[in-house]
Amino acid sequence: MRRFVRRVTDWLELLKLSLRWQLGRRAWIVPLLALAWPAYRALQLVAGWRPRRFEPEDAQNALIGVPLTVLAIFLGVRIIAAEIEQRTLEVTYTVPGGASRVWVAKLCAAALPLLAAAVLLGAITAVFFTPYSVGAFYGAVQGAIFFLALSMGLGALLKSELTASLVAMVALVLTGLVSGFGEIPRRWSPFFNPLTVQSDAVDVVAWTIQNRIGVALAVLALVALTSVRTERREQLLRI
Repeated sequence: MRRFVRRVTDWLELLKLSLRWQLGRRAWIVPLLALAWPAYRALQLVAGWRPRRFEPEDAQNALIGVPLTVLAIFLGVRIIAAEIEQRTLEVTYTVPGGASRVWVAKLCAAALPLLAAAVLLGAITAVFFTPYSVGAFYGAVQGAIFFLALSMGLGALLKSELTASLVAMVALVLTGLVSGFGEIPRRWSPFFNPLTVQSDAVDVVAWTIQNRIGVALAVLALVALTSVRTERREQLLRI
């Protein structure tokens, strides 16, 4: 029991250090950055720039998912690319337990402010814009986690925060255009929104399950491929 408690304590301490290393002591400010999006959406309504009010189908992507995904890209590219640019990568490979332990800890640490931002956006959306289901909230978080893992992998591949950010943003825009940010039902898209599907309830449930499982597997695949990439120490250290 003591060994288990010690492992949990060590893991929490590693998360704390990883979060501070990535975002500094003011990491709590990062989730607040996402609040600029609902402020802009509220301005659209007040100024009359938007012809209609927001509906429940708008909650997943238009109100929560888009700012959350942009924040995920910012957090994801810093996980590995920042280590490369700051010349601290070699130190990572000296950590007991292997470098993969550090990357997983940094990924989990990056997810913490992301989830905090999701809770804030979800609360503001429910109070000021429109009610929505738990499934819509999960869909928004799912899309953000996917791009968090994707941007982490791009950071390891391209070895540059700026380049990885640009490529990830291009991927975000292209995915959004093809799927209409959830308005066009694409089962493969991380922005898939079941409320926009005009079909039988059985088909909607089937497509939703396929999408949720498929995106989860895609996230695991991205993390696994990134781990394989980071194990090639010589390639990663070669600038």
